[in-house]
Amino acid sequence: MVTRQQQIVDVAAELFAERGFHGVSVQDIGEAVGISGPALYKHFSGKAELLQHSLTSVSDRLLAEGTRRVENAPDAPAALDALIDWHVDFALTHPALIVIQEREWSTLDAASRDRVRETQLAYIDIWVGVLRELRTDLDRPTARASVQAAFGLLNSTPHSARLNDRQMRTLLTQMARRALLP
Repeated sequence: MVTRQQQIVDVAAELFAERGFHGVSVQDIGEAVGISGPALYKHFSGKAELLQHSLTSVSDRLLAEGTRRVENAPDAPAALDALIDWHVDFALTHPALIVIQEREWSTLDAASRDRVRETQLAYIDIWVGVLRELRTDLDRPTARASVQAAFGLLNSTPHSARLNDRQMRTLLTQMARRALLP
């Protein structure tokens, strides 16, 4: 069951992605969730906290699920498949979060940017560890660059997803595997 707070965060993320952070008012968010703008203040201190919560919570979720999938995989090839599957699923089901991460990064306060960046780096490191098990020819910086390039591919879906969901999942999965395991 989705809580009222999560509903507000999800709706705010969609609006931020569609109109930009500065193009959305507290009143707009309230109306979109069926409450008055001022009623949002029962849940959040304002738009900035909604943005911060959107980006920190998604980073936490990516890291937690990525960690879980690697821990449950029987070997490195299965771990990579699980990570790719997870990130493809995320990219296709949460395009608004990718868009606001890309567009509104500078809107976050410094502490939130640091927290998001730290969590994202930990998520990247999970991928790097798995990739280096499979590609012993890669040093750490090259493996990191490879992973980040694969993320660029996967996170391009808000701008490029023109196929149906099943076709896009298949295409992204194949392309990520080829990019990481030539």
